[in-house]
Amino acid sequence: MNPRVTSVRPKPEYKLEVTFANGDVGEYDCSHLLEFGVFQELRDTSYFNRVRVEAGTVAWPNGQDICPDTLYECATRPIAK
Repeated sequence: MNPRVTSVRPKPEYKLEVTFANGDVGEYDCSHLLEFGVFQELRDTSYFNRVRVEAGTVAWPNGQDICPDTLYECATRPIAK
């Protein structure tokens, strides 16, 4: 089991800066999701920016979420500060 998400910050171009429970920080690119079903709503950047941590992963108000294992395995690390 991979570590869960402890914080998230939206970034330009549909990217998320994600911090995990083990202290790792990575960047996850959501742009490939924008053509699929419920994720199309994320195209609206004001809505995309409403991302939050919920139950150890990232989620949006209308129920979109991304598996925390996917986030951890696919995030680019480390993030440049």
